[in-house]
Amino acid sequence: MNIYKYPNKESWESLAKRPVLEKSDLRNVISEVFQNVKENGDEALKFYTKKFDDTHLETFLVSENEVIEALNSLDDELKKAIQVAKQNIEKFHQSQAEKSEKIETVEGVICWRESRPIEKVGIYIPGGTAPLFSTVLMLAIPAHIAGCKEIILCSPPNKNGQLNSAILYAAKLCGVTKIFKVGGSQAIAAMTFGTESIPKAYKIFGPGNQFVTAAKEFSTEFGVAIDMPAGPSEVLVMADERAIPEFCAADLLSQAEHGSDSQVIFLATAENVFNETIYELEKQIKLLPRNEFTEKSISNSRFILLNSIEECLEFSNLYAPEHLILAIENPENQISKIINAGSVFLGNYSCESAGDYASGTNHTLPTNSFARNYSGVSLDSFVKKVTFQNLSEKGIQNLGKTIELMAEAEGLFAHKNAVTLRLNKLKNEKL
Repeated sequence: MNIYKYPNKESWESLAKRPVLEKSDLRNVISEVFQNVKENGDEALKFYTKKFDDTHLETFLVSENEVIEALNSLDDELKKAIQVAKQNIEKFHQSQAEKSEKIETVEGVICWRESRPIEKVGIYIPGGTAPLFSTVLMLAIPAHIAGCKEIILCSPPNKNGQLNSAILYAAKLCGVTKIFKVGGSQAIAAMTFGTESIPKAYKIFGPGNQFVTAAKEFSTEFGVAIDMPAGPSEVLVMADERAIPEFCAADLLSQAEHGSDSQVIFLATAENVFNETIYELEKQIKLLPRNEFTEKSISNSRFILLNSIEECLEFSNLYAPEHLILAIENPENQISKIINAGSVFLGNYSCESAGDYASGTNHTLPTNSFARNYSGVSLDSFVKKVTFQNLSEKGIQNLGKTIELMAEAEGLFAHKNAVTLRLNKLKNEKL
């Protein structure tokens, strides 16, 4: 645990840095996996599944019987919880649909924009120590609302060659068209190139370890889009004298337990709250089953005492957190000052866990300071915006001279001629 009291602003830049992952050989490993999958398809996937997941599979597609077995084995209370979360996420994302509006920029020139779904999207869902079935909801629901024709899902199998039942239930519930038992960078390669079993995707979504993250970035070199660059999970909690230390500690730990490379930042303006939160954190961490991951994460984290909420907001905007919690008095008054953040939680009772699971907002968010220039996943992530224009005879006459002058100034005379021919035709018809 790294504690800083009233650090000078010259040190803020270094305090806002994330832990650096060792990446020296990562690209070479990813490149080799991609090349193998591109050349050998399913045979390469079988090799990597045996190597990394310690299971042998002849087929990767999850059968309907496997889905039915998962549905029957899942606890009814958990099913109901997933259904409630689904309803809230649907409601929030349906509200993001834009109505097309036609604009007349000049008399006779009509312009507008319409959304079109990305036809084929791939969703990666981590398995391992934390099978993120909640991420299935966060990605498949907006994809379905957007109208994506093909929604494929890849997730690593366990040693018995099976996927987590909750992942299968959520996938079935949310309109995933095909589910595959493939994980790691090889899954990203499969969705990039397509194999005998797995279709090629036009855009790939979802979190993962450093290999999956690097593979997603590598896939963009082959014409595939991704949701966003990603790094380990993170949260910044901002507290004043109205904060409840017990809650602050729980929120910090809820993010730290994602993995040993996660980072949490605690900013406080009241020293008693600062000290009590650290005490609460040390008490609560002992009770967590994943405290091995959590303790490593806390060792990378920072607890900073500052002079004012204004300073806290300034530091937060510099850090650009994935999750930002304002455990302060009248947090709504500070909303306009928040510039860089993935998702914001206002007040003592708005825990980050609500956004992770069931409030309705999307939990697939920019990390590693990418909140400075990226948004979290939304309905817009699954559509393209296509612009249209319709010029009448009056429209080309009103705008034609402007286009001709600009095209000629750029030396693009074919562009000018495309307008001149039309203007001349209209002129001759009047004679």
